[in-house]
Amino acid sequence: MSLGDNKSDRKMLLWLSGAMVLVIVLVCVFAPASAANNPQPTTYNTDAGGAKAAFLTLQALGRDVQRWDKPMNELDSVDAAHTTLVLAQPVVPGTQLVEVARQLNLFMNRGGRVLVTDGPGALLPEGESGSPTLFHDGLCETTPEGPGAMARVGSVEMKEVQRWTAVGTRFRVDQRCGKDAVVVNYPVGKGDAVWWSSSMPLSNAGLKKDANLKLLLASVGDGRTVLFDEYLHTLHGQTDPTKGLPLFWLMVQGAVLFVLLVLSFSRRKGPLRMPVVLPRSSPLEFAESMGDLYAKAGATAAATTAAQRRLMRVLQREAGVAKATIDLGPQAVGEALQTRLGGDWSRLAEHLRQAEEAADAEVTPRSALALVKALAEDETEVRAALKPRGVVVVPVEV
Repeated sequence: MSLGDNKSDRKMLLWLSGAMVLVIVLVCVFAPASAANNPQPTTYNTDAGGAKAAFLTLQALGRDVQRWDKPMNELDSVDAAHTTLVLAQPVVPGTQLVEVARQLNLFMNRGGRVLVTDGPGALLPEGESGSPTLFHDGLCETTPEGPGAMARVGSVEMKEVQRWTAVGTRFRVDQRCGKDAVVVNYPVGKGDAVWWSSSMPLSNAGLKKDANLKLLLASVGDGRTVLFDEYLHTLHGQTDPTKGLPLFWLMVQGAVLFVLLVLSFSRRKGPLRMPVVLPRSSPLEFAESMGDLYAKAGATAAATTAAQRRLMRVLQREAGVAKATIDLGPQAVGEALQTRLGGDWSRLAEHLRQAEEAADAEVTPRSALALVKALAEDETEVRAALKPRGVVVVPVEV
């Protein structure tokens, strides 16, 4: 593989990785985060709790429907007398509640209508809300009250998340869950305020019921532009949870880690080679290592005994000296060899006697080495004496 090919592959990997990161960033930034059970009543949410069906239905009925994604202080530019602002389950931080309520009050005093669903009553002038007095398992079938347009729609489905608690003749209750007021409207300046306990009637699931749709139409009014607020559903209207985090340095560190991962890409260069096989140690190295072990352990008797046994095997198996003769001692072995092979074998008998004594006594390493060499020489002499005869010697008892 050439160096140029390696650079080309690395360059291609960098381009592909960069494109992948770009796609991930674009998807994370622009794709709306929506879970299968997202309860937020936004006009972008297509789940059961979303409000996209209400947005599209009003459009299909010929209403001028728009999304409002600006701060409340920009409502001054809106034609309030012909506009209804829908705040479906608004999320208003406590630090901004007073300011948002003030801007809504100014909007209604100029003739605007505000529909607040599943939100604090304090967003509306003199409004108050609290916990429901009864626990409803599931939906509540409301009871209409009064001759108002929002009562004439009939019984609607409502989740009683909270109840209207403000008391006064200006507040007109249109629907109740038990004794709790869940749909209320009243005039504010030249405009109107409408409050629902929950956003269930305008949700994708709740809008299927005819009475719920009628309640929505009666609440937004005729001949008005309908603005669905999206500003308070986003981080624009809330405290940013990422505020204070070192996002820039976190991104830099992530980029550095990514670059290191890319640069760690590599592939093999050059031909394949078989692993080197180390040769086995030679007999001489083995002998030297065993000698070192014997020397460290001080095992001189073991060395002399091993040399003695090796010589005994040669005498018995090759020279034909009987086992009984070997048991009689070195002197008997020397006489048997003299009878069978001729010559003087007293030196061999002396070495065997010294080996027997070394087995029971402490011998210096130098003496033990000399004795082992002598026994090895005796073994060589016996085999040399056997070769010229060319006969097989049968052991005979002596």
